Amino acid sequence: MKCHYCDDDAVYAAATEGVKVGLCERHFQERVEELTDDESLKALRERTEIDRAE
Repeated sequence: MKCHYCDDDAVYAAATEGVKVGLCERHFQERVEELTDDESLKALRERTEIDRAE
């Protein structure tokens, strides 16, 4: 499987409702960083009071 954004081989894949999308390491990392900065994710984290071991 190839990355959804480039021609590199996908190292991660996600599927929903029969649609499967692959991401290379670089694009996976970029998407994770976007989610980290997303205000709605921060709000969800506050509402669910997620605790994680560090």
